[in-house]
Amino acid sequence: MWMRGGTSKGLYFLKNDIPTDIEKRRDFLLSVFGSPDTLQINGVGGGNPLTSKVAIVSKSKRPNIDVDYLFLQVAVDKYVVSSRQNCGNILSGIAPFALERGLIKPEKDKTTIRIFMENSKQVAVSTVETPNRNLTYEGHTYIDGVTLPGAPISLEFLDIEGSLCGQLLPSGSAKDEVDGYSLTMIDNGMPCVIIEADQLGLKGNETGEELEKNTLVRDKLEGLRLKCGKIMNLGNVQEKTVPKMTIVSKPLLKGMINTRTFIPHKCHQSIGVFGAISVATACLLEGTPANNVAAIPSGEKKVCSIEHPSGQMQVLVDLVNKKIKSTAILRTARKLFDGVVFPDDNSLKES
Repeated sequence: MWMRGGTSKGLYFLKNDIPTDIEKRRDFLLSVFGSPDTLQINGVGGGNPLTSKVAIVSKSKRPNIDVDYLFLQVAVDKYVVSSRQNCGNILSGIAPFALERGLIKPEKDKTTIRIFMENSKQVAVSTVETPNRNLTYEGHTYIDGVTLPGAPISLEFLDIEGSLCGQLLPSGSAKDEVDGYSLTMIDNGMPCVIIEADQLGLKGNETGEELEKNTLVRDKLEGLRLKCGKIMNLGNVQEKTVPKMTIVSKPLLKGMINTRTFIPHKCHQSIGVFGAISVATACLLEGTPANNVAAIPSGEKKVCSIEHPSGQMQVLVDLVNKKIKSTAILRTARKLFDGVVFPDDNSLKES
């Protein structure tokens, strides 16, 4: 099934429908998406990391869990399929897909599904609209980056600190100096390196196209990413999609903070769900560069509005004694196509 989840698009598969062998699965997915090719012209990919994503879903055998979800990022111009990270946008389509495929029976009015995220071994709780026990995609909820409204999908995340790095602050510090730059290395669902725009000679309001043309900034960000990756317990990240590099500045639209994120080499048209959560967390930690420029909302239940190139994303943070108890986010999803996708047999033979 082809679905839009949040501000991404991807193919959703039942686990039993695709190869289980990792190498055969990689070859199959690269062929289906048409990679490596910047246009992905010989496959269903859209020539962008945001449209080159995969969800693999199965009924869970784990206690108190409904479905298992594995996310895979299919590279556009490289022969790579990565399982090193979560994707919160594609996650927003998991509950609807599970209902569509009959893995879960819908409840009256709303259905809550507990999802085990295999990439990080953590749990997300997704609540979708099921009036009269019927799944609906229609609604009045807008999210920036999507032109039309849809039914709200609530995603609550439990204990996602150190999802890939082992701890919230992998270096043990809220602020580090790397190559003379002050930055924060953080992982609250997504490993991110957060750096202020002015340190890179930027204002923070640059478009993604402007940033991608700035080879000096891109080279500096990649150099920092490679060094920070090792510090963050991610090893050699040259061929990995994490950590994400996030440039922050003072809010421009009355939000909490303004961002520009590289994923890892293209500038994100918005910001990923887990990336937004990691940025919001950094803003709330004293001593981080993000905390210095953020407009922190009051109260223990905070609505943290993360500005990005196409609007804002609201992260709901529940604090207890100044510590984060849980985070939640509101997304929408939509079924686009349900059918059969064909790999290129020649591609599979060559590999």
